[in-house]
Amino acid sequence: MSQQTKQPTNFGALGTLVTVFFFWGFIAASNSIFIPFCKSHFALSQFESQLVGSAFYGAYFIGSLILFLVSNVLGYDILNKIGYKRGIIYGLLISVAGALLMLPSANANSFPALLASLFVIALGFSLQQTAAQPFAISLGDPATGSHRLNLGGGVNSLGTTLGPIIVSFFLFGSVGASDTVVTVTNINTLYLIVAGVFFTVAMFFLFSKLPSGKNDEKFEKGNKAAGSLMLMTGIIIAIIITAQLAEIPKMVLLLITLVAVIGILFFSNVKAQANGDGWGAMKYPQLIYGMLGIFVYVGVEVTIDNNFGALLKTPDYLTKAGLNESEISKYISLYWGSLMIGRWTGAVSVFNLKGMAKIIARIVIPFIAFGVVLYVNHLHGSDVSDLWGYAACVAIAIAAFFFGQEKPVKTLVTVSILAAIAMLIGTFTSGIISVYALMAGGLFCSVMWPCIFALGIGGLGKYTGQGSAFLIMMILGGAIIPPLQGAVGDISAVGIHMSYMVAAACFLFLAFLALKLKSVLHKQGLDFDEQIGGGH
Repeated sequence: MSQQTKQPTNFGALGTLVTVFFFWGFIAASNSIFIPFCKSHFALSQFESQLVGSAFYGAYFIGSLILFLVSNVLGYDILNKIGYKRGIIYGLLISVAGALLMLPSANANSFPALLASLFVIALGFSLQQTAAQPFAISLGDPATGSHRLNLGGGVNSLGTTLGPIIVSFFLFGSVGASDTVVTVTNINTLYLIVAGVFFTVAMFFLFSKLPSGKNDEKFEKGNKAAGSLMLMTGIIIAIIITAQLAEIPKMVLLLITLVAVIGILFFSNVKAQANGDGWGAMKYPQLIYGMLGIFVYVGVEVTIDNNFGALLKTPDYLTKAGLNESEISKYISLYWGSLMIGRWTGAVSVFNLKGMAKIIARIVIPFIAFGVVLYVNHLHGSDVSDLWGYAACVAIAIAAFFFGQEKPVKTLVTVSILAAIAMLIGTFTSGIISVYALMAGGLFCSVMWPCIFALGIGGLGKYTGQGSAFLIMMILGGAIIPPLQGAVGDISAVGIHMSYMVAAACFLFLAFLALKLKSVLHKQGLDFDEQIGGGH
């Protein structure tokens, strides 16, 4: 690659770009409030309520898949041809359309129509996310591109923290209102504002003098990989149709889906190992394990939260009568705030602090972030006195981050095992201790994405870009694992509380994947715990 002249960061453009990161988190975390609302409003089962998450995260997979397949057919990267800037604009406008579709969907009082509208919003997010990360790198010196991505991740986490609180306010009038009846007007007002903000940001990008955001990397076709992904998509669609036409237990169909995804990925890698022509990045076993890792990580991160609202509403879990929808936002906010706590801690490395200064920052910053979450909830009328004890969980997470030494394998194994232990504690206890344990899942999830991503694309060389796209597709896990836990929770002998064993199993699987990733990379002469550190 030719050398690039060092260039100053375009802070104006970056400031606008990170607002997009904010709304990804804002809408994703807001689903946690929307799910229990839909469950009670439309009289849904726990499984059916989780279709909100399936529609949202399924759109990421479909959007990324369509982009890859069309580019593969044409022989060039569509996004690179139109530029990252216009890709973000088009993605924002698609999300505007989805937000506006929420209005007739709400007026029709139709749950399927609401799901379709949310799907369109997330379809726009898929295009935005595919374009925004390389665009952020292009807005300055490539050597400092990771710094700008860290900023975007921190703002994304702020969106996940504030989203449940703001949406609760718009739906219920105030955070603590227990007798507010949600009307169509509440929903319309919320999504009119969302559509307006998306459109404003799109127009700013359109009329601003920003770089188009293109690169000169050669597009690598992968016809056999495309066929494999199409087969996976076809099986998932067939299972969805079967669920509508046949009386087959939902959990059975979801388990078949899981087996199909895992089986197709491993089968693809076996075939690619025999003959790599046409498989592109899929011939690398670390990518397959990385895809599985992202699938499970996103799925477990979302399922902890998406089923949390129903658990908090359960009588005798936290309170005798159980909480109502408007009272759960502070706990949802702290769960997503836990991801912000971990990501802010990881961002300390960006500032090149040394010695004791870095150690102090990595201890102090997490508690500052924790204080921000509590203060924001306090401003919106929530009593946060029962959340102060969560500082102990923050301290445990800090110790885990130090133990991981910013090494991806060691960190991923450590936080996965601690997260599994937290899920077991949350499952077999009740009251505030259980709530703390389940929310702590967010602390441990906060550092998993960069660890898995770094290991998954390690050693891919010219296939790194394609491998990155395949990893993003595996956000699909957020569409499958939450309804699987919901289906388990619908079993009367199990219940929503014990269903968190699903989350514990996911974290144990991630610990296993971390060790497999280390093994396959070691065979290729790569020891990422020695070669990678800092910023993750």
